[in-house]
Amino acid sequence: MKVNGQAAIVTGGGSGLGAGTARTLAAAGAKVAVLDINEEQAKSVADEIGGLAIACDVASASAAEEAVAAAAKAHGDARILVNCAGIANASRIVGREGPHDLELFSRVINVNLIGSFNLLRLVADRASKLEPMDDNERAVVISTASVAAFDGQIGQAAYAASKGGIHSMALPAARELARFGIRVMTIAPGIFGTPMLMGMPQEVQDSLAASVPYPSRLGTPEDFAALVMHIVDNTMLNGETIRLDGAIRLAPK
Repeated sequence: MKVNGQAAIVTGGGSGLGAGTARTLAAAGAKVAVLDINEEQAKSVADEIGGLAIACDVASASAAEEAVAAAAKAHGDARILVNCAGIANASRIVGREGPHDLELFSRVINVNLIGSFNLLRLVADRASKLEPMDDNERAVVISTASVAAFDGQIGQAAYAASKGGIHSMALPAARELARFGIRVMTIAPGIFGTPMLMGMPQEVQDSLAASVPYPSRLGTPEDFAALVMHIVDNTMLNGETIRLDGAIRLAPK
């Protein structure tokens, strides 16, 4: 699919990987709706790229429905969805203060996994009714997992479970939506320079960067967005998770 002129939705688009993706899609000519729970951040990015800012809790059925409808009203039904919204709370299953808080576990699953499925189902439903393009393609959905889906560390039970679910969802979703010409892909980033990580002390950042075999640096939103662009363009990419990690494999802790 060629990006130019297409309507796109990016969740978590107010910062980090989502913001980088929104900027890259817009620069390539897409009409981008920036969804984020932080409306101020979403507006900042949308104003910069000439897009549409929509405040949205991706874990809420009603909020997501309203956001997708608002994006469609402004730009037409989306043919590109990139799910970047997520949280990364860490907690041990058995810690000093007792067992893992169940509400925290549920919240991570709700935002990361259910939030990604929520937008997938809504965008796919609308896209299934669009006119097909080359290769009978109607849309492409790209969700964000993590290398933690495969190499989850101590304290990452909730996060790894949520990202593992996103990875596992790609193939059955791609198989089901193939009849509509809708592709489903997942990117599993390694250690990236997201706002959360960039808030750590510089020595911690340097240590993490040095742990990446090659290139020995933190990944950037631009690295992520470049892969998004290739996935959108390459119709044969479907039903798969691509690790974007510089060959890193996470240690237990």
